[in-house]
Amino acid sequence: MKKPLVIITGPTAVGKTGLSIDFCKRINGSIVSCDSMQVYKMLDIGSAKIAPEEMEGIPHYLIDVLDPKENFNVAEFKDMATAAVNDIYDKGRIPVLCGGTGFYIQAFLYDVDFSEACEDEAYRESLLLIAKELGKEKLHEQLATVDPKSAESIHPNNLKRMIRALEYYHQTGKRISDHNENAHKKDSPYNFLYFVINEERSKLYERVDKRVDIMFENGLLGEIKSLKKYGCTAEMTSMQGIGYKESLTVIDTDFDENLLKDKIKQNTRHFAKRQLTWFRREKETEWINKEDFGYSNEAMIEYMIKRAKEKGIC
Repeated sequence: MKKPLVIITGPTAVGKTGLSIDFCKRINGSIVSCDSMQVYKMLDIGSAKIAPEEMEGIPHYLIDVLDPKENFNVAEFKDMATAAVNDIYDKGRIPVLCGGTGFYIQAFLYDVDFSEACEDEAYRESLLLIAKELGKEKLHEQLATVDPKSAESIHPNNLKRMIRALEYYHQTGKRISDHNENAHKKDSPYNFLYFVINEERSKLYERVDKRVDIMFENGLLGEIKSLKKYGCTAEMTSMQGIGYKESLTVIDTDFDENLLKDKIKQNTRHFAKRQLTWFRREKETEWINKEDFGYSNEAMIEYMIKRAKEKGIC
């Protein structure tokens, strides 16, 4: 029999964290973070990382496990998440994947094989040099030539994913978009529920703006200064997150804090929109529109538990 699994995802700032904790309390669940930034130590404020006291006794995995100078990619996430989920099963609990990185969720859920291509450091460095000297748009043009589908779905500012797609094509002669499409047709080895939490766009954007304001109030710029002093640079994977990448290059200059804040808000809103686009393409998702539940976490949880019982998950 397939083992049980629940996914709680949605755009940034929609309220996944609190909902997932309350849900786990009701089903004996443990949380596996699907967040490409919260996996790093020292990235607390800008990643909106949950504090230990906010976990309310619910075990959390893949949070605060990597040094910010270490690399992290989807293949590593899949391996780490698999180990975490197996540990949760061993403890007699139900794994709940929570986070907004849709590509990571897809890779884990459908057991995507990444062994066909590994990282090519020399080629990667050559792409980084092109981006630095000629701009990210040049890489995006290059990607559009060899893999138009990937270029359509990957924003020119997403250097990490552009490089990964070009690297995959360079090593295998195949498009990573075809690889992902084939993976998407696979049957998942899990008995799963895939919840996407959603909110009216204007309300979501208000939440995004408020979150960024709180980050600045809580010392985001001080955190980034500490990371820069620690040796973090703009090229590192850990510094590609929104808030970090915009701030790192200007932190030691005479910058306008309000302009920086507005840029981070804008980029976060655009990111939320891209997340929603991704989740709409995913199959077997169940959308939880908050307005349909009167914005009540309890009402949403009651429905999610009902669905979990119907699926034989709990």
